[in-house]
Amino acid sequence: MEWTEVNIYTETAGIELLCAKLMDIGIKGFAIQDAEDFNEFLENKNGQWDYIDEDLMGLSQCETRITVYLPSNSQGADMLSSIRSMLAELKAADTEGQYGRLEAELTSIREEDWANNWKQYFKPLKVGEKLVIKPSWEEYSDDGQRTILEIDPASSFGTGQHHTTRLCLELLEKSLREGDKLLDMGCGSGILSIGAMLLGADSAVAVDIEQNAAETALENAVKNNIPAEKYKTYFGNILTDKNLADEIDFKYDIITANIVADVLIAMKDYFVRYIREGGTLIVSGIIEERMDEVISALESAGFKGPEANVKEGWAAVRFTY
Repeated sequence: MEWTEVNIYTETAGIELLCAKLMDIGIKGFAIQDAEDFNEFLENKNGQWDYIDEDLMGLSQCETRITVYLPSNSQGADMLSSIRSMLAELKAADTEGQYGRLEAELTSIREEDWANNWKQYFKPLKVGEKLVIKPSWEEYSDDGQRTILEIDPASSFGTGQHHTTRLCLELLEKSLREGDKLLDMGCGSGILSIGAMLLGADSAVAVDIEQNAAETALENAVKNNIPAEKYKTYFGNILTDKNLADEIDFKYDIITANIVADVLIAMKDYFVRYIREGGTLIVSGIIEERMDEVISALESAGFKGPEANVKEGWAAVRFTY
């Protein structure tokens, strides 16, 4: 089947009204791109972002639009006709121009292109000396020298493609000992904790502030044949949720945290709480410019012997306690 992408150009003031009218037409799903929302985010971001991709920064100058996808059949044609009539009526009534140009631009998209073309960018990826990360649709064999970790890009953050994840996995491979118990803070897709289990850890606890991430991590653990009794996931913020902080309380052999600098610094006392004497802490998600700041904060909490793994502006650091 082919689909028609319809981009409806408006202003911030027109978003709510247009969405309501689209729903009246029978369109229940749409995407909104609004420069005002993005600029508000930049002004009020809570300090948990050290880096914003340049492509995202371009949103600050974008023209506000609502995007919908219509099937290229009679039903879609009827909906498109209704959209055009609706826009014409709004434009005629909008004498002050508060709703923008109220025009629709169309692009034809084949279903297979829409759903599958992005898959071409994700191929098996060797990490360190022991792991290969692959999506489920790719085949991989190399005489059994590497352990396969299966993670799909559609999952939460963490597919091994970003330097922060790879740097962390490389340090984890060097640090892990058979039978270690691991705590993964900010687990995302679960790639670090699942990788640890595949490399010989005895058990892992994975925590993320997002419920979807915790659920995805558990699904990925099942996909990689990790025993349910050895892999637990939780969602919530230990900085504000005492019950969660108490629930995961244990002295772990290894803690991994691939987050951002400000959150890593804020969690330093919790790292101390959860790590056994002589244990290993691996932190990542740090832009290189803030690496020394993070190291200093963690050393002040009692961690020592920082070993940095740096690539293309990103850093992961391993400590002992």
